[in-house]
Amino acid sequence: MVEILVTIFIIATLIGLLIPAVQKIRMSAAATKCQNNLRQIGLSLHQYENTHKQFPPGVSWESGRAPYPHMSWLTRLLPYIEQDHLWAMSTQAYEKQKFFESPPHLPLLGHVVPAFICPTDSRCSQPHDFGDFKAAFTTYLGVEGTNQRLQDGILYLDSRVRPTDVRDGLSNTLLVGERPPSSGLTMGWWYAGWGQDKEGSCDMLLGAREILTASRYLSCPAENNRFVRGYPDARCDFLHFWSLHSGGSHFLLADGAVRFLRYEADSIIPALATRAGGEMVAVPD
Repeated sequence: MVEILVTIFIIATLIGLLIPAVQKIRMSAAATKCQNNLRQIGLSLHQYENTHKQFPPGVSWESGRAPYPHMSWLTRLLPYIEQDHLWAMSTQAYEKQKFFESPPHLPLLGHVVPAFICPTDSRCSQPHDFGDFKAAFTTYLGVEGTNQRLQDGILYLDSRVRPTDVRDGLSNTLLVGERPPSSGLTMGWWYAGWGQDKEGSCDMLLGAREILTASRYLSCPAENNRFVRGYPDARCDFLHFWSLHSGGSHFLLADGAVRFLRYEADSIIPALATRAGGEMVAVPD
């Protein structure tokens, strides 16, 4: 009996040691996959720029005249990530109907694109059913600068930024950052969306110090939302960059490099988010 108890104790101890190790390996693998996704997105953005001589608009509107209203910058990258079929379906859907929550768009609105999600967030592995339609998500948001109103970053409403416009330097300017979908899953759609003010804010775009403009979130901070740790079930954490990685988030720089920035870098994130602010800051090692 004593030998059996000792054996059980040893096995339990080994399991207790093994589980954290397995979890650590999984998180490391997820972080590597997340980095690779952002690198692929970076290559796609530069391929788009090589073709169109500018980065894609963060979200399209043009006062209602855009051929693809409310389409996200991610959708425009589909031809550059070997998703030509999805891109063709997108343009065909817009030819039939401009509103992205209408039937021609629904197969796309609910289509999960693995390259657009970080595997740390299991909520993104399948679309969420809202009843009338399903929506799929992204955990990678374009950096619109300080906030949606200033539009001093690279990807924002109807943006047409060229590399030469990024006077702070491509290696010192944030292009894309991580942020999981909102707690209610109404923010963070990859295909198209309105965001807070029909400008894409907090949906596929985000500022380093985003301001609150959506009336249904009046209990959330109105401004000065910082780069801090967030939680999937926290109602107001859609207003700032964060990730489910430990200690910080991955960011894609405008030169295509991917860096992991810790939350301690919050004070310099606004300077890194602007394309031509003239701030003397560099991405920390």
